[in-house]
Amino acid sequence: MNTRKLFKKVAVFGAALALASSAVMAQDKAVTLDDLLKQVQDGSYAEAKENKAREARFKKEKAKQAQTLANAKAQRTKLERLSVQKEQQFEANEIKVVDAQKRLKERLGTLSELFGHLTSAAGDMRSNFEVSRVSAQYPGREEFLDGLVAKMTNSDQLPSIDEIERLWFELQREMTESGRITTFAATVVTPNGDQIEADVLRVGSFNLVTTDGKYLTYGSNGVIEELPRQPDGRYLSWASDASSATDGLQSFGIDPTGPTGGSLLSALIGTPTLEERWHQGGYVGYAITAVGVVAILLAIWRMIVLIGMSSKVSSQLKSDKANPNNPLGRVLMVHEENPSMDSETLELKLSEAVLKEIPAIESYLNGLKIIAAVAPLMGLLGTVTGMIITFQAITIFGAGDPKAMAGGISGALITTVLGLLVAIPTVLMHTIVAARAKSIIHVLEEQSTGIIAEHTTKA
Repeated sequence: MNTRKLFKKVAVFGAALALASSAVMAQDKAVTLDDLLKQVQDGSYAEAKENKAREARFKKEKAKQAQTLANAKAQRTKLERLSVQKEQQFEANEIKVVDAQKRLKERLGTLSELFGHLTSAAGDMRSNFEVSRVSAQYPGREEFLDGLVAKMTNSDQLPSIDEIERLWFELQREMTESGRITTFAATVVTPNGDQIEADVLRVGSFNLVTTDGKYLTYGSNGVIEELPRQPDGRYLSWASDASSATDGLQSFGIDPTGPTGGSLLSALIGTPTLEERWHQGGYVGYAITAVGVVAILLAIWRMIVLIGMSSKVSSQLKSDKANPNNPLGRVLMVHEENPSMDSETLELKLSEAVLKEIPAIESYLNGLKIIAAVAPLMGLLGTVTGMIITFQAITIFGAGDPKAMAGGISGALITTVLGLLVAIPTVLMHTIVAARAKSIIHVLEEQSTGIIAEHTTKA
């Protein structure tokens, strides 16, 4: 009985031990109670040994951490002491800097005002040299001025005598070269982007031209570029003549804004030509031009016809026999063909003959009148459509660029100008042609009235 109870207790303890150390119990299976007891005893020894090793490792790591913490505290204490030393040294250095600045200011005295003027003069010269035509021949002056200005604005450095003398030299050279005409070799960038070596004529600080008369520009980037659009032909010929001249007086187109960048020349060459302005009118402008050409041709044709007709009428007035090649001759033939007709009938016949001639004399005059009235309306149509396009662009891109907006409005107004340019001459031509036609009709009416009066007197 006691043996059975002991077996149960051992079995329960073995099951618990199997759950705690499954790796050990899984290796061998107990066959007898002695084997099971031996395995339990071996497992207890193994666990005790592992726990002792783990405890020793934990103690070792704890000691290492304590040492690391002690080292960190010692380092912090050391750095705190160093920080206090540096703060004290910084405060002492600030006091020394203030004293040094005070002594520097006392020693400079009136020289500080001189250096201020030098800094101001160097800054002004730097901005002038950046766009000066003289810098195209003498590059690198801007870098020297930049370094000098940076040095003089630094409170712990002063310019040397050589630097001050060079500043004076550069100022004097700029004044001297601004009144000199000279030629030098330089790299020129053409409008298509090619770089060529060319002889450049410099006219003071105003203009740069090539030996073949092409005007050049010099920008802040230090590059000499050929203007993509040159001035009028006479200026190019003057520049070419000046490049090949050796002495004497020569005509030349000077840009007075050359020393400040040449804004006047850029504005002049940027102004659209008449052809470019005409193209700004678009399809409406082309239609107005076509109508104007038709009006001019029509007026010239009718004027030629009426002049020839007036000449024939004048010849008929000097002749005693009616000639059917002119309106007056055809009217007179009515009287010659009916010499014995009564006065009232003859008057009606002559009036009918005059009325037949009037349409041929006044033909196409209404066409000129219509063109003179329609041309301004077409111009107004083009302006309205152009303004619509401009406002649509403003809606999409905004009004941040006034130049682009002004360009759109200017292009829209071109059609109005074209319409007026067509309407005004057309009105004048219509008046002249109509006056010539009325003079011929007046002769016909006058002669027909005279014929009736003469016929009535004879009757």
